[in-house]
Amino acid sequence: MSTDSPKATPIPIPSTSTSSKLDAQTFQRLHPRAYLERFLSEGIRPDGRECNTWRDVSLNSGSISTAEGSALVRLGNTTIVCGIKAEIAEPDLDRPEHGFIGIVVPNVDLPAICSPKFKPGPPGEEAQVLSERINSILIQADVVPTASLCIHPEKACWVLYIDITCINYDGNAFDACLLATIAALRATHLPKPTFDEETERVTCSRTEKAPLQVKCTPLSFTFGVFDSKHLLYDPTAFEEPLIETSITVITDEKKQVLSSSQLGLGPRGDSTVLERCMSAAKERRTVLEKVLNET
Repeated sequence: MSTDSPKATPIPIPSTSTSSKLDAQTFQRLHPRAYLERFLSEGIRPDGRECNTWRDVSLNSGSISTAEGSALVRLGNTTIVCGIKAEIAEPDLDRPEHGFIGIVVPNVDLPAICSPKFKPGPPGEEAQVLSERINSILIQADVVPTASLCIHPEKACWVLYIDITCINYDGNAFDACLLATIAALRATHLPKPTFDEETERVTCSRTEKAPLQVKCTPLSFTFGVFDSKHLLYDPTAFEEPLIETSITVITDEKKQVLSSSQLGLGPRGDSTVLERCMSAAKERRTVLEKVLNET
């Protein structure tokens, strides 16, 4: 019988790179603001971008075959799908020759599956705010002229239901939702309707369709101000809770600024921030228009 002591099983020691990665993740979770400050002090952001760099964007129109129009947008890791369904209803009594977009507002859904920050159940406050903002833009910019939705005055018009769902959330959902909405509207084709005067019923063709009339294509561009001195283009989900001010600029196809909004304390000590945002939005518009026209 051997009297040698049993050999101890060697315990693997994590590599330095793995250990450093774990330490960085822990530091990011426990001290997010200091984590971001360290990156910005080196002129770079946690995702590898510079402060004035946008994330990559991709667009795929017609991705939902059962909808009259649809679009799938990827803005970095933020992924949004928009589908449009059309129904026939009676026009508004006050404007019988006009149709209307949706019965209430476009519906934005931020399900729990897209991010841990959202909980199951009815739409939360953020989803409702997004819906209201998009609805406001569609009305103010007259994106789809309501008169073009009229089938027969006082009798029938098209109703467009715009359903927007976030598949993966990584910040700046508003820009992605609006881009998906505009792309889906541009891809929408409605069946040719025929109104029968005798029966007062509408019959829709199964073979003939016409593109939806889209008068204006507003697009939004969002910026975040961190520590009153860093202007972050297209903030991520990690950066959003840390920024003091969020600035959104909306432009049309002529690169004219339709509106600008600011949430938060406002940038201090730099009166040119809004001008810089507007200038950057106009430049970025060229890139997004190319993406829109390629689909």
